[in-house]
Amino acid sequence: MLVSGTGTLLQSLLDNQDARYRVRLVVADKDCAALERAGMAGVETRTVPLGPDRGAWDEQLAEVVAAAEPDLVVSAGFMKILGPAFLDRFEGVTINTHPAILPSFPGAHAVRDALAYGVKVTGSTVHFVDAGVDTGAIIAQQPVTVAPDDTEDSLHEKIKAVERELIVSVLRSARINPTSRKVTFTHE
Repeated sequence: MLVSGTGTLLQSLLDNQDARYRVRLVVADKDCAALERAGMAGVETRTVPLGPDRGAWDEQLAEVVAAAEPDLVVSAGFMKILGPAFLDRFEGVTINTHPAILPSFPGAHAVRDALAYGVKVTGSTVHFVDAGVDTGAIIAQQPVTVAPDDTEDSLHEKIKAVERELIVSVLRSARINPTSRKVTFTHE
């Protein structure tokens, strides 16, 4: 798991682990509450702070993740773009959640952008990470209705609730083929 923030998405994944998936390592780019959540759950944590050399950071991040020998890497609120050194090793097995129905509203301000555009429906997407910004192949999506009185905060909270359920559902039922980036789902 790659994290940068409060760790509410991570907490949902930690709370719902079972025989179908286990969180083995949580890696952050800075000191954050998500690391505390992982530590309280007994999960190993590492911090790889972004320094002045982005390429070196990307290589170090790839090394730290590789040491855990993951079957899948989940970006759970990780607010950094993964670079070539990381993607050379983990493209096709790295997934991300995004607070919009991609390809609409990619980037860090998806909720604000959706409200500004005036959409009536937005949602959450789980997708593969590639070299673009939120451009990877889509794995799963779930809509969220935008209420007339929604603010950026209230809409983001509704999306986060859906996002937490969606990523757990994907991890429990998706079978990801890293070679083809094809996803099949089994019924729970």
